[in-house]
Amino acid sequence: MSHIPASGLRPTVLSASLCALLLAACGGGPGITDPAIPPPVVVVPPDPIVQVKGPGEFKTATRLNSITAADISIALRDAGAKAPDVVPKYEVTNYRIEYLTIDAAGKDVLASALVSVPVKPANAVSPVLAYQHGTTMRNAEVPSNHAVAAEAAVVMASAGYIVVAADYVGYGASKGVPHPYLLAAPSAAVVMDVLTATRYWRQSQKILDNKQLFMGGYSEGGYVTMAAHRVLQASTSPLRSQLVSVVTGAGPYSVEVTMDQLLDRVRTAVPKLAPVLDRRLFKLLSDTVRREVRDALLKELMSDDADVTFTPHFIDNYLADDSAAMNLHSNVHNWKPAVPTRLYHGRDDRTVPYQTAVATLQAMQAQGAGGLVTLTDCPAQPAGHLDCVKPFWNFMLAEFATLAKDL
Repeated sequence: MSHIPASGLRPTVLSASLCALLLAACGGGPGITDPAIPPPVVVVPPDPIVQVKGPGEFKTATRLNSITAADISIALRDAGAKAPDVVPKYEVTNYRIEYLTIDAAGKDVLASALVSVPVKPANAVSPVLAYQHGTTMRNAEVPSNHAVAAEAAVVMASAGYIVVAADYVGYGASKGVPHPYLLAAPSAAVVMDVLTATRYWRQSQKILDNKQLFMGGYSEGGYVTMAAHRVLQASTSPLRSQLVSVVTGAGPYSVEVTMDQLLDRVRTAVPKLAPVLDRRLFKLLSDTVRREVRDALLKELMSDDADVTFTPHFIDNYLADDSAAMNLHSNVHNWKPAVPTRLYHGRDDRTVPYQTAVATLQAMQAQGAGGLVTLTDCPAQPAGHLDCVKPFWNFMLAEFATLAKDL
């Protein structure tokens, strides 16, 4: 090691330090300000967000209502044991947003969503939460048609999030268009496009966010969330860098695993079809029998009083035993997330089998996701599909609360 002479480097450093201290003490020297005078606040305006044309294009916004924190508290109290563990902090103003997205055929279609905004002091910011609802049979129950105190989006907004909740294609503004159930591309698009459209609208209305984005949903909402997460990660959207965490519950991410479970239910519900309900025989079925099996599977998915229609494409691919088509058009489980992704599922779930979550965890870890992806078991007894709804919401909100700012 070389020797530093007494007359070398050390006195130079010391002299510079003393000089700086003296200048600061005297308030002199270039660039030195009086510490008693606060520096001016420089406000940098955000980059303007450009309105897109086609999918993601904002069309209209309609103010629906405002709901007080007290009324939301009453709704939660009235829900009793079904209510999530949320203590409302804010009044919530609700808007119905209409925007462009795509249908199952990839054609532009007008869709709608609910945006629930917490009422905070002027210039306060909030994180954004993209919430995807579960399978809904009645159009009246989708978020923008159900902006009441007990609506999940409203409750979460009362905790401090700007909540964006797509109705999905086939509901709301697009009622009458077949709902693209378990089709990955339109499922992802409906979320990506509503986030793009509402981002433009929120800036025009000076509804400020803190550049944090969270995504979550249960059942079909878990599937739609996963599909959108995968597309967002592969995109060049500015929202990609804002995504903080994703939590999905009981989603049918692997169509084969989910449909095998559904097939067992059809064997019980329609005994006469049991002899042909074997995937190895599907390619040998006549068109008439195949349609009968498809109708039976759809009936298991939909209640008798449903007022929406579902596309049967995913069932057709399953009945054709076409794994390539299912991987291309439906499966969303085999890829590597780049942000914390929490799976949640009940072991007694017969609607969407627990094995779907296991297969997803294994596939993602095989891709190198490691600890970014975890699977948490629902603790309810029994841990069925509906039994785990409330535990899921509590789990999701607790996960997000550890990372969310400005609530």
